[in-house]
Amino acid sequence: MLPSVVGALLSAVVLAYVLPDANYMRHKRSVVGARALRRAIVVVYTVLLALNLWCAAVMPVTLVCDAIAVSTLVATGTFGFVLAERRIPATTVVQRRRVLAVGAHPDDLELACGATLAKLVDTGHEVRGLVMSSGEVGGNPGLRPAEAQRGASFLGLSALRVHHFPDTRLDAVGNEMVRAIEDAIKEFEPDVIFTHSAHDQHQDHYAVHQATLRAARAHHSILCFESPSVTRDFDPSVFVNIDGYVDVKVEAVLAHRDQTGKPYMTPGRVRGMAAFRGAQAKNTNAEAFEPVRLLGSAIGDL
Repeated sequence: MLPSVVGALLSAVVLAYVLPDANYMRHKRSVVGARALRRAIVVVYTVLLALNLWCAAVMPVTLVCDAIAVSTLVATGTFGFVLAERRIPATTVVQRRRVLAVGAHPDDLELACGATLAKLVDTGHEVRGLVMSSGEVGGNPGLRPAEAQRGASFLGLSALRVHHFPDTRLDAVGNEMVRAIEDAIKEFEPDVIFTHSAHDQHQDHYAVHQATLRAARAHHSILCFESPSVTRDFDPSVFVNIDGYVDVKVEAVLAHRDQTGKPYMTPGRVRGMAAFRGAQAKNTNAEAFEPVRLLGSAIGDL
C-alpha cells in the first residue's frame, strides 16, 4: 500500500506544478514544444494518480500496484529528462547590447520579431519595447495594453511602455511620437533599434517608421521588421536564425487573446512565415529585416 500512496502523492505534486499558468509559463518559455509536452504530462499523471489512489484505497498489496507505483517514478524521471533535453540552448555573448523595439500596436512586436527579441534576451542582451497605441480601434483598449505587457514579460523584455496615441491615426501625431521615441533613445541609449518598414500598407506602421527614423536621425543602426501588412516591396537582407524560438513566438502571439480569430495571429501563419524566411536565409527558421543602416560593430553577434 505504501508504494501506491507514494505514487499518488508524486502524481499529485507533478499535476499541481504543471497545471497553474504561472508555472507553465516559466517552462514553455525555454522548452521546445512545451505546450504538447504539458498536455502529455497532464494526461499521464492524471491516469497514474487515479490508478495509485485506486490501489491505495481498495486493492491489497499486489505486483500490479507495485508496478503502477514504479511506473510513476519512471515517468517522472523520463519527463524530467525530456524537459532537460528539449531546453533551448543559450549562449553568452562577449559584449552585451541594448536593443529598442518600436511598434505601433500591442501585438506588433511579437508578430514581427518576437523570436528575435526572445533570443536576444537569452543571449544576454537587454531588450526594451515601445508601443505607440493601445489598439483601441482593432480591439479592446482595456485589455490590449495588459496583453502587451504579458507578451513582453514572456519574451523577457526588461521594460515595455505602451503609449495611448490614437489608433489608426498615428500619422496625425507624428511630432508627439518623435518626442516619445527620442525620450526612449536618450534614456536607454540602444545599440540597435527595430521598427516598422517603410514598405507597409498599414498607415500606423508607416507613421511609426517615419517617426522612428526622425527620432533616430543620428543613430547608426536601424533594422525594419516584417509585419503581416508589409507590401511586396519589403526586401530583407538581414536574417536572424530563430531555430528553437518559433514556439516561443507562437506563445507570445497567443498571449494577445483579444486578437484571437484574426488570420495572421494563428500558429500556422507564424510557423509558415518563419519557415519561408528560413528558406530564404538557407536555414530552417528565420525572421527577416530591412536595414536602414547598420553598423557592424553595433550589432556584433546578434
